[in-house]
Formats: sequence, C-alpha cells, structure tokens
Amino acid sequence: MNSSDKQQAIVHPMTEAILESISDGVFTVDLAWRITSFNRAAEEITGVSRKEAIGRLCSDVFRSSMCGAGCALQQTLTVGEPVIGKSGYIVSASGERIPISVSTAVLRDADGRVIGGAETFRDLSEIEALRLELGEKFRVGNLTSHSPLMQRLFKVLPAVAGSPSTVVILGETGTGKEVMARTIHDLSPRRKAPFVAVNCGALPDNLLESELFGYKAGAFTGATRDKPGRFALARGGTLFLDEIGEISPALQVRLLRVLQEKTYEPLGSTRTETSDARVIVATNRNLVERVRQGLFREDLYYRINVIGLELPPLRRRKEDIPLLADHFIRRFNQLQQKSVRGLTAEALSLLMAHDWPGNIRELENAIERAFILCTEAEIGIAHLPEELTAQGILPVLPTDIRSAHDILDEQAIRAALERNAFNRLAAARDLGIHKTTLFRKMKKLGIVTAKQRDPGTD
Repeated sequence: MNSSDKQQAIVHPMTEAILESISDGVFTVDLAWRITSFNRAAEEITGVSRKEAIGRLCSDVFRSSMCGAGCALQQTLTVGEPVIGKSGYIVSASGERIPISVSTAVLRDADGRVIGGAETFRDLSEIEALRLELGEKFRVGNLTSHSPLMQRLFKVLPAVAGSPSTVVILGETGTGKEVMARTIHDLSPRRKAPFVAVNCGALPDNLLESELFGYKAGAFTGATRDKPGRFALARGGTLFLDEIGEISPALQVRLLRVLQEKTYEPLGSTRTETSDARVIVATNRNLVERVRQGLFREDLYYRINVIGLELPPLRRRKEDIPLLADHFIRRFNQLQQKSVRGLTAEALSLLMAHDWPGNIRELENAIERAFILCTEAEIGIAHLPEELTAQGILPVLPTDIRSAHDILDEQAIRAALERNAFNRLAAARDLGIHKTTLFRKMKKLGIVTAKQRDPGTD
C-alpha cells in the first residue's frame, strides 16, 4: 500500500463528509508536497477544482504569501508541531488576492509514520471588509469602538456637545477621558476656540490655583508680570479639568463659584473677571464615596454632575482591542516610517486574553514597544511585553487537524457570544449557523454560559 493509499485508508467516511460540509478549506499533501485531497470549500475559495488540484504541487495551486520560507505546513512537517491561525493571503485562479488564516497538522498512518500534512484555511475577505467598515461606521471624532457600551455613549455625544452644561467623565485611569473631552469639544459649536486641559492631581494647591485663575504682578515673590489663568485662556472654548477628585476643599469653594456665577478673581487682583468657558471635568475616583467621607463638597458634586458619562474599562469592551490595535499600528507606522501590517493571530490572542489594568493607555504602550522590537511585517508574540507573554495563557497546540478546527471554532463562538451579550440564538445568527449546530458545538467544546445555567433566558 503506497502513502496515498494509506492516507485514504485512515479517512473515515464520516470524517470525509464532515470535511465536505465545513466552510473552511481543507487540503492534504504527501511528502513530495503534492495535493492528495481537496475539499469543497477549498475549491470555492481558490477557484480551483478538485480535479485540477489533486496531484499538483500545493505552491502551484495556492500562490500564497507564505509559500517558500514562510510556509506554515513546511514548518509543521519540519518541527512536528502544528501552526494555528497564521495570517497571510493567496491568489485565486481569477487573480484575486484573498486574505486567509491557516492552521496545519501532521498526517500519520495507522502505524504512526508521517505520510504528509494537512492544512485548513479560512477566507477572511468578509472579516477584512467588515474591519474596514467598522473603522468608519463606529468612529466618532477620535473615538473608535463597536462595543455596545461605547455605542450608547456615541449616541448621546452630539446632544452633549451641543449643550453648554458642565460634563463629568468617569472612568479608570487610561480609559481615554481626555480623548472623550476633546471629542465633545470638537463636536461642539466651540470647536474653533481653544481646548485647554489641566491635570488637577499633578499640582499642589497654590500652583493649581494660580494655573486656573492666573495672577497679577506682585501677587507673590517672583510674580513680576501678569499671567492669565486657564479659565482666561479657554475663553469661548472648553476647559478640561482632569482628576477633579484630587483638589482640596478650599479650592473646591473657588471652583464652585466660577461654575455657578461665571466669575473669579486672579491672585492679587481686586477686579472680578468673567468666564464663558465650557467646563468638562473627569475623575477616576468615586465622587459619591468622597462626598460621604467629607473629602468632596456635595454642592460642587451636584454642580458638576449635570451630565455624567462613564467610560467602561477595556476589559469590559474587549471587542474593541483589534480596532484599537489597528489604530495604534497605523499611527506608529506614520510616526516611525514603518510598514507593519498588523498583528499575528497568536499575538492578537494574547492581547484579547489580557485584562488590561492600565486600559487603553497600557495597550498603546504595548503596541509602541512592539514597534521598537519588530523588524518583520507583523507583530508577533516575541515583540509583546513580558507581562503578556509570561502568563502561561497560550493554548496547548493541537496534534491533529480536528483539534485545530476546534480551537478556531471555540474562538469564533466565544467572540460571537460576547458580541451578543451571551444570547445563544443571536450568536447563532451572527455566525450564520443554525441554533442546533451552535448548541452542539458548544457542548462538544465545553463552552458553558451563565444563560445556559439559567434555562429560559435565551
């Protein structure tokens, strides 16, 4: 029995039927790199018929960006370990460039001898088109998101921007509170006037007071000339006060007066000045708790809390990680004159698994560090910070083609469930499969949601 016969012998009719029914392309090769099987999806994606493909060198059929030194299947056959989710592209029979992700496995006969390799490949054309569409559809000013939590904020932003009322932006450190404030300013009728930002937690009281309200010459030692404060500089525009929860009770009294009466006195002045700056404040503190503790004035709290916006942490909007990573990659490409295409599937998996206690700022820093180290077309695991790669979160690599499919299926199902608030019926529609197919796959892969534990919630 030759190698091809042995390979055919280990393919159970049921397995063959399954491979014919799935939407991923699957093909196998012998040790001479000639194609020995080619499923229906492979025909549809490549535009090459099974009859044309069988017996030909795989490089002649696929014309892939990974052919040659970057061949995932060659790597698998050389080192004996599968490759999961490697990104690249193929050129179809009609000359169309098709983005794909591939997974590979070693094929063995009944005696355990290597007789070739198997590769699955997924057409990412629709995902790429959707990614580009999302980049525009889910962008407001400098904010990009398709998280339902952020979309609710996006819907109210035009009305908030058009109002002159004070806004308080709540959120953990690094969630993008200043970006949100700038977006509100840019959408407002004040967009042509200045946007002035002050970090209230970075300055002691006496310096912060002079920064906000300015001073007159002779107000204190070293004050040789008048200096306008930030309220004056923001005239007609927007004043953004970050970390408002850090200011002292004494300064809170002065700030309350400005917000209520629109007037203030620079240090050393006997003349009242007026302010028409729109004020936006932000904090990572629980202001209600600080009011209860006597650390923040209750009247000031109610004065600034006219419009409240809360930015969710990145761990609650992980579906935005690919969008944000793409945004940072494009920006660093421009700044550093590089042409990094994106992240490998393995690197993106690590980003998706991390909880990001530093939120968007931490993600930006991770991408910037990767740019310093990356000399290749894509950012890989080796370019990411150690705190991401040292957590032991990489999955055990599969040893056969079905295990590779299981990993890809599990990732897709979990992502769809998260996008649809873990509603399994909605997730099935999102994936384009029947609900019973989804339920069967979830049971097989051991995916259990809270809604499954509480029947009747779908």
